[in-house]
Formats: sequence, structure tokens, C-alpha cells
Amino acid sequence: MTGEVEKEDDGVIVIRRIHVMYLLKAGEEHGETIERVHDFHADKCPVYRSICGSIDITTDYELEG
Repeated sequence: MTGEVEKEDDGVIVIRRIHVMYLLKAGEEHGETIERVHDFHADKCPVYRSICGSIDITTDYELEG
């Protein structure tokens, strides 16, 4: 996971962006399922739903077979 912070005009540092990178260990035969789940998983995540309005959150994955 990586994040980007910015300093506000009043000197307070705030989180602006978070990028989550999943490293998945699975066979290629699971690729379609992984893609399908990745497409909707954030909408079912309580943390994402709590902060997505104020912090830009992106996700990606790498399949390691």
C-alpha cells in the first residue's frame, strides 16, 4: 500500500490518495474470478466506504502463479 500526503495551507498534513496493491498467489485458471471480485470488492469494504468520499483510493493486483 502506498499513500500520498499533502500539507494544507495551515501546515496540517492530510492523506489525499491511497493505492492498494494486492499480490495474489493463485493459478491462472482463477484469473476470471479474481478479476470479477476485484471489480466490486471495494464497494463491500467498510473502510473504503467510510473514507472514499475524502480520500482517493485505488486498487490493483498482481497474480503470482
